[in-house]
Amino acid sequence: MRIFSHPLQAAHRPSNEFHNGGMTPYADVPARLQIMLRALGPVEAPMDAGMAPILAVHDAAYCQALQDVPRLWREAGRPGDAIPYAFPVVQRRSLSLSRVDALLGAHAMDTVTPLTEDSWAASYWSSQAALSATAAVLGGDRAAFALARPPGHHAGRDYCGGYCHLNHAAVAAQAARDAGVERVAILDIDYHHGNGTQDIFWERGDVFYASVHADPATDFPFYWGHADEIGGGTGEGATLNLPLPHGTTLDAFRHAQATALAAIARFAPGLLVVSFGADTWEGDPISRFALTTPSYRMLAAEIAGCGWPTVIVMEGGYAVDALGANVASFLAGF
Repeated sequence: MRIFSHPLQAAHRPSNEFHNGGMTPYADVPARLQIMLRALGPVEAPMDAGMAPILAVHDAAYCQALQDVPRLWREAGRPGDAIPYAFPVVQRRSLSLSRVDALLGAHAMDTVTPLTEDSWAASYWSSQAALSATAAVLGGDRAAFALARPPGHHAGRDYCGGYCHLNHAAVAAQAARDAGVERVAILDIDYHHGNGTQDIFWERGDVFYASVHADPATDFPFYWGHADEIGGGTGEGATLNLPLPHGTTLDAFRHAQATALAAIARFAPGLLVVSFGADTWEGDPISRFALTTPSYRMLAAEIAGCGWPTVIVMEGGYAVDALGANVASFLAGF
């Protein structure tokens, strides 16, 4: 399987995040990427497809803000990484905002996703990795893997959050649509619900989004991913959420994934994008499922058995020492 990654994906290295009421060390450390690279073997540098595929999913002003905020933060005399503290949760509208805190808060959903000088480059090249994996599959490969870091599925059209700045899975899905694939499905099996992906395709009937994740009644992102969320407008019925409780083991996860795969089969996609997170592992420091390393090979084999051309995009997984083995196990299932 071809694997795509770029060295600049390791440059994004915030010091801290504001999480659970206090400043804590940032969980998405560059070592995540380095561990995966060592475990997976040969990796190809992605081609640069430019901004157009990213702007097909993300708002242009938002992309510019991601690039401008670190400089504006420095110019305002702020130390450390840029972290928002005020958010327009009501009457959200387009405004001309001069203060960096206002600009950042207008394009963010939480305080755990700092921006640094290198966040844009790392996210940009993660999306390019997803685009190169998509091109490989559209070119005839059975499957390809985008080793994205930082992850992407919490990023919406014009907001960042959950360690995510650009939504690489959404960029891949839209690129496939623009290349002529009539129907694209996204299967999200990260521990956390991919709220950004759901938002982006909420009113789209041509992209089916299915997610198996921790119940948002107890886990981030809280406000998205409940079972009654099924899409809106022409996308009604094209969203499927399968929340699971703390302590979920392989059998329960397999059952939920089988439900998602059956729904995707009815949709009959020409291409599948898998948002894969290894934070469902039993020892993950910020998650509470109980999958083991061999679980991932079994889950992947069941996805592969459906026969769809598949783009796999890396999402979460924060037990750094086990991450390489967990990702290698999943890819082995293909």
